[in-house]
Order: sequence, then structure tokens, then C-alpha cells
Amino acid sequence: MLVLDTEDPLAVTAVEAIRAGDVAALRRLLDEQPGLATARLVEHDGGMSRTLLHVVTDWPGHYPNGAATVAALVQAGAEVDARFTGPHSETPLHWAASSNDVAVLDALLDAGAQIDALGAVIGGGTPLDDATAFAQWETARRLVERGARTTLWHAATLGILDRLEAYFTGPSRPAPAEVSGAFWGACHGGRQRAAQFLLDHGAGLNWVPDWENLTPLDAATRSEATDVVEWLRACGAKTAVELGR
Repeated sequence: MLVLDTEDPLAVTAVEAIRAGDVAALRRLLDEQPGLATARLVEHDGGMSRTLLHVVTDWPGHYPNGAATVAALVQAGAEVDARFTGPHSETPLHWAASSNDVAVLDALLDAGAQIDALGAVIGGGTPLDDATAFAQWETARRLVERGARTTLWHAATLGILDRLEAYFTGPSRPAPAEVSGAFWGACHGGRQRAAQFLLDHGAGLNWVPDWENLTPLDAATRSEATDVVEWLRACGAKTAVELGR
């Protein structure tokens, strides 16, 4: 496997071609440099590495000709489910989901990317976990459309009411903490009907997660979900500051 420092001229040239959307230049490089499609780009300290498919999907994404770039790399042998190495093990699909880049996400799925690959920076989860946590709603919805597995959190955060209600119709019901977590997610997603349903089913109005010191009201405020903020206030919700947290 070809390993390149991120400042290696070949790596720099390839990254520049990808970010410029110059697919023709990238194809020439791939033809001239066998192994480039699967090369690992390594940071100077050697602790982290990624692939050129990660470059296509890197934040903020939406590089010109992104889908065509993915196709060129895959045609040249790129591993569509290659893993980032470092503090997480995200695939390019995780990164496309986190960048809200639907065109590139579709290109990766069309090339065979695992839609429910684990390894996300969010709890080691799936691309859908990243998309919903980072409020990347377009890629989140597209992942669901294309068959991504959904959980109570996803159903609440995206406001998929039929899936949400199904969790409360079977013989076993979600634990109280799960219900409150889903309620927080619904407020984060600006999904008032989902939030109302969960509040009616025992969610904690001022529940605070262990990953950040924000109440549901804080989460809705951050997401600029004005209607949800007003509704929460009418229900008596408070911010973390008001709770003295």
C-alpha cells in the first residue's frame, strides 16, 4: 500500500485536484501513479491517516464534481469503505453524511458503501448517527430513504412519527432515559409533533444528556427551531443556566 505524508508533492497535487473538482487531472494522476487510489495520507506525527475518498468528503464537503470524483477513485480501485485511522474509524460515507453532501453520499452508496457502517465519532455509530447529531438533515433523510437502519433517536430527531409510535405499541417499551433522550433529539431536530408525543409518554422536560450541558430548550434554541422553543417555554421548560447547571 502506498503511504504518503500529507505534504508529499503527490499527495498535495491529488488533494488540490479533488478540491478543485478537476476530475481530468485526477484521472491522469491515477493512471500515472499505480496505488494512488488506495494510498493512505498520513499526518506528520503518523498518528492519523485517511484516503483520497475521505478528502472528497471532508468538511465542509460539496467540492465541485464530487460525485464524479468518487466515481473516478472507485474505478481506479479506491476502497469505498476505507477507514480513517485515529480517534475514530469513520468511512467516507460518515464524512459525506457529516458534510450534508447528498450527491457524494449517493455516489458512495451507488459504489457499494455500507450504509450502516459503524465507527462514527458519535458513539461509534453509523453515518445516520453523525448526520442527525450534527443536524445535517438532507443527508439524514437521504440515508433513511436509501434504507439506513433507524433507532428511536433517529425517528424522533427526524420526526418520523409512524416509526416513533411503533416503539410504544409493542409488548416492550423504551426505558425512561431512552424516551427523554429521544425527546431531546426531537427538540434538537425541531420536530414538535414528535416532541409532544414523547412528552406525553413520560419524557423529562428538562432532561440533560451526558454529552453536553444543554436542556431540550437549549437544543431547540441552538437549532433555531422557534416554534419548538415557544412551545417548550409554554410547557415550562428551562435552560441549563436557569436550572443552575
